[in-house]
Amino acid sequence: MRVYLVGGAVRDRLLGLPVRERDWVVVGAQPEELQRQGFVPVGREFPVFLHPDTHEEYALARLERKVAPGYRGFTTQFSPDVTLDEDLKRRDLTINAMAESPSGEIIDPYGGRRDLDARVLRHVSESFVEDPVRILRVARLAARYADLGFRVAEETRVLMQRMTASGEVDALVPERVWQETERALGEARPDVFFETLRACAALAVIFPEIDALYGVPQPPRWHPEIDTGVHVMLAVRCAAKLGAPTAVRFAALTHDLGKARTPRERWPSHHGHEEAGVPLVEALSNRLKVPNGHRELGVLTARHHAAVHRATELRPATALKLLETTDAFRRPERFTELLLACEADARGRTGLEERPYPQAAYLQRARDAAAAVTLTEEERRGLQGPAIGEKLREKRLAVLAAAKASSAKDP
Repeated sequence: MRVYLVGGAVRDRLLGLPVRERDWVVVGAQPEELQRQGFVPVGREFPVFLHPDTHEEYALARLERKVAPGYRGFTTQFSPDVTLDEDLKRRDLTINAMAESPSGEIIDPYGGRRDLDARVLRHVSESFVEDPVRILRVARLAARYADLGFRVAEETRVLMQRMTASGEVDALVPERVWQETERALGEARPDVFFETLRACAALAVIFPEIDALYGVPQPPRWHPEIDTGVHVMLAVRCAAKLGAPTAVRFAALTHDLGKARTPRERWPSHHGHEEAGVPLVEALSNRLKVPNGHRELGVLTARHHAAVHRATELRPATALKLLETTDAFRRPERFTELLLACEADARGRTGLEERPYPQAAYLQRARDAAAAVTLTEEERRGLQGPAIGEKLREKRLAVLAAAKASSAKDP
């Protein structure tokens, strides 16, 4: 029995990056041997075991054969006769098809180190086309390593395009798509994930609402980049630079979906795109089973981002209505995330990436001031039910009016 460190741990160590998790492959063993040593079996489709102490995953070397469409359409063969090279060959990219022996020797039968040095994401073999999830994984790794200069090899992009054209991408299940998408949104360059999918025509299949934004013009005065698809990618990139959580990055991604619904004769104006985008955010979220928190923030951002951008121009009554309809008093953390998504939108524009966004601080102060308003016992006397709420709104309006007047004097 021989044990090797494989995959991402080898790749990231050679890149000088922190190793997130370690996976191991076991060659020349039967499942019973590992169980006798205390390993805990967890694999349902093929033998995977957890180490009794470290709880890291140990998988028996295996071969895979495609028997049906989709990423589940495989049969697995494992035996002590399966070699390390055979196990590595079934992996997706050359940089993931390396192993390290206990003595520190790097086993690299498919040129992974060469491609690491060249900063290339290249498929190991033609069997790449058998698993559509690999398209998502390549796009996600492109997003993770974009700032290191990595790019998808042209022959791999062509292969991914061929998979899309053959309908293999249609077999992806929503849960797996969202799993990879959420991980990609958390990477340093999430915009590259979507750009990579678009380069192989998979964006139109998996995210048609986003793909539809490309080629839709916006007023150059507000959007020097003009193209809505380009703007959305800039907004997602800005959200990542701001260190925003994935829910905010998802909101930045979906905030302008309504612009794809604008009739061509009205271009580049997009009056009403905010409300038009809400059912599109909901449809995308339903299809991919997006978590409720992401969906809710996406809907709020689509519906209210234009009002947030005009924060300092809003009348006190309009500002209070915005705070109420976004549930800012009961859910202040989500309101802060809404403001962050709107900042990513405002700064996700060519040449405007570093401009200040005072609207966020203005609305945060307004929310805090209005939330601090209470009614004294004297003010409550004689009031019941809705009348109490109306009195509270009246005081909040007065506070917001005073804050707006103060802001006008000292911007």
